Amino acid sequence: MSTLPKPSAGGPLLRVQDLAVEIQSERGTQQAVKSLALAIERGQTFALVGESGCGKSITALALLRLLPDAASIAGGRVELLGEDIYRLPEADMRRVRGGRIGIIFQEPSTSLNPVMRVGDQILETLYAHTLLRGAKARAKAIDWLRRVGIPEPERRIDDYPFQLSGGQKQRVMIAIALAAEPALLIADEPTTALDVTIQAQVLDLLADLQRELGMAILLITHDLAVVRNVAHHVALMYGGEIVETASAESFFAKPRHPYARLLFNAIPSWEKRGRPLSSVSSAQLFASLRGTPGRAAAPAMPYTGTAASVPGMAGTGPGVLAVEREPLGAQARDPHAMAADLLGAGAGSAARGAADAPVAQTEADRVGAPGAAARPAGEPVLSVRDLVVHYPIRKGVLRRRVGEVRAVDGVSFELAPGRTLALLGESGCGKTTTGKALLRLLDRNADIRGAAELAGRPLLTARGRDLQALRRELQIVFQDPFASLDPRMRIGDVLDEAMTALGLGGARSERQARAAALLERVGLPADATSRFPHEFSGGQRQRVAIARALAASPRVLVLDEPTSALDVSVQAQILNLLRELQAELGIAYLFITHNFGVVEYIADDIAIMDAGRIVEAGPAEALLKSPAHAVTQRLLAAVPRLGALG
Repeated sequence: MSTLPKPSAGGPLLRVQDLAVEIQSERGTQQAVKSLALAIERGQTFALVGESGCGKSITALALLRLLPDAASIAGGRVELLGEDIYRLPEADMRRVRGGRIGIIFQEPSTSLNPVMRVGDQILETLYAHTLLRGAKARAKAIDWLRRVGIPEPERRIDDYPFQLSGGQKQRVMIAIALAAEPALLIADEPTTALDVTIQAQVLDLLADLQRELGMAILLITHDLAVVRNVAHHVALMYGGEIVETASAESFFAKPRHPYARLLFNAIPSWEKRGRPLSSVSSAQLFASLRGTPGRAAAPAMPYTGTAASVPGMAGTGPGVLAVEREPLGAQARDPHAMAADLLGAGAGSAARGAADAPVAQTEADRVGAPGAAARPAGEPVLSVRDLVVHYPIRKGVLRRRVGEVRAVDGVSFELAPGRTLALLGESGCGKTTTGKALLRLLDRNADIRGAAELAGRPLLTARGRDLQALRRELQIVFQDPFASLDPRMRIGDVLDEAMTALGLGGARSERQARAAALLERVGLPADATSRFPHEFSGGQRQRVAIARALAASPRVLVLDEPTSALDVSVQAQILNLLRELQAELGIAYLFITHNFGVVEYIADDIAIMDAGRIVEAGPAEALLKSPAHAVTQRLLAAVPRLGALG
């Protein structure tokens, strides 16, 4: 990555004093931000760090005076270049937004207008905040596309967002935000949805443009590795308050607040293999604060109302409050519909239930913690040979086939009981398509060839009852816990649907008891069966998704980015749970991800994919320490590292 730009001398560009934000809900008035104070210098990258619900995104919206109707500024002062922008008329504030303050949102797919050409979206900013018009404005828009690294900008300026990759969409968002050359850029989780190489490119691009324009950046994120690599100053938020602020060097060398230390201990890495990750809970944090100077009482907890009941807001569970948006990682097919496909089996004697038939202990006994002695491979439970997934390209009135997209192009691997194979690669490499092909969840246009066997039985040619019986033993946990559960169904009904479809559990009372047992096994209370998905946090919803997958006692779980939408401490809880389940039940995991920290912590074996093929595969330790293929080397070089911590 590029070296950090140096902040300019002089007074603060942005000064925030005693900012308070309140939200009206069914529970009454909730304080989302409390007495927040910060100062950002010209040319500085200031990182506002914290987990979902801590108030960091609400803070950004408050700075721009873009709060939803249910939220209001209860107090405070915000000065930009010495001027109190809270006193400005709305017409003047519109000139500040986009002109003096730019913003990049987390998810470019939902931030860009899908029915406007990307060039027109840049021109909107230029027309609103500069004097450029006509051909000169279009030339400037093309220049911005070139500066942010869009190839062939003269042609791509007329593209629509759907014609761009995720990384290109984020580059367009940067061009829109910086077109008027603002003094301050607010970057709200700008790389969370991107893979490691695209993330590195976007961060380098922001650093280069920061040097060129001399702007300050307010970086809002929960990724501490990114913060360490790009930030000059760090402020850590918890429960609507800044609990620690320091230079980045000091924050990572010697964190003062217990919450910071707990977060560091929750980050997965190679060094932590073989032992549980620390997971931050309110009780744990309160206990750690006893005796902390200046903290006689527990810190204020995050907002705990049901945000779904707040107009203009979307609920992501207790302790979480987010601006309403499309679900992360929305796919062409609804994950709930795909889950229903998997659970479409009829009743039959082949159904296996964890509560009905004990799992053989021979494999579970051999399963150790990650990073302990190497696990014996044994006979593979899943074997894939020369898997091919092609999509035909058709043109003309008669829709003749004129070519094909090779999404997966000859993939082979084996997965043994009780082991974890991580399937790694950049976005679009074919890793998710591989998992869905094995589960037979691809649309009918997909041309699937090759061979795959689950416990010696063919997967790709199975039909009817044979296919449904195999699906009992091969289940999936999807990436997005907010989209994979039907929002209209109670959790008990979600689990009951799974068991009924698979012929498990017998009478309804037996299924209810089994549902309660499954929830308790994944760390949720039995009475959660009566609640709806919107009443749970992201981590809790992912636990429900895992419980649903476990209803059939599968031999193999396909885990498709199961922690990418979660905060670091919630991620730690899910990873700990997955380790426990694997050690207890001997389940094999096909772990699809682009998170190298997670892979280092949990994987036994790794397969690197590029352009639909596995280019390198082997034991985790050997591949991570001595990568042979250029793609693997490039991916590892792009991973932001925390390094040694204080």
